[in-house]
Amino acid sequence: MATGGAGFSDEERAAMKQRAEELKAMKGLKGAAKLEKENEACLEAIDKLDGVDRAVAERLHVIVLAEAPHLTPKTYYGFPAYAKDGKVVVFYQPASKFKTRYGTVSFDDSAQLDDGPMWPVSYAVVEVTPEVEETIRALVRRAAPAA
Repeated sequence: MATGGAGFSDEERAAMKQRAEELKAMKGLKGAAKLEKENEACLEAIDKLDGVDRAVAERLHVIVLAEAPHLTPKTYYGFPAYAKDGKVVVFYQPASKFKTRYGTVSFDDSAQLDDGPMWPVSYAVVEVTPEVEETIRALVRRAAPAA
C-alpha cells in the first residue's frame, strides 16, 4: 500500500529490498552454481504467484525456454526474468506485486525490439490466449535472437 507521500511506496521499497537480497544471494557464486541458484529463484518467484499472475508467468517461462533457450532464468526485483550475458531481456511484473490492474510482460533495454523512433516494451496481459501466446513468442524471438 502506498504511503501517500512523494517518496517510494511500501511496495517499491519492498521491491528494492528484494533486489538487494537477490544480489547478495548471488555474491561469490560463479558458473553453473550461479545459474542453478538463479533458475531456482525464478521458479520460486513463479511458484509464489496466484491466479492470472501465475498462469502468465508459467507460460512466459515455457515460451522463453522454447523460443530463446540461450536466455537464463533469474529474478529481477523479485520478478521472474530472463537474461542474456547477465543483462535482463524480458521479465514478468505481476499485478499482485504493486496491486495494479494487470501484470505486464516487459522487455528491458537490452531487448532488440527497436522499430524506428518509438516502440512498445511493455505489454499488459490478462489472459494467455493462443493469439497472445503467439505474440509473446514472436516478441521473445525478436528481442533475443540466438546469434
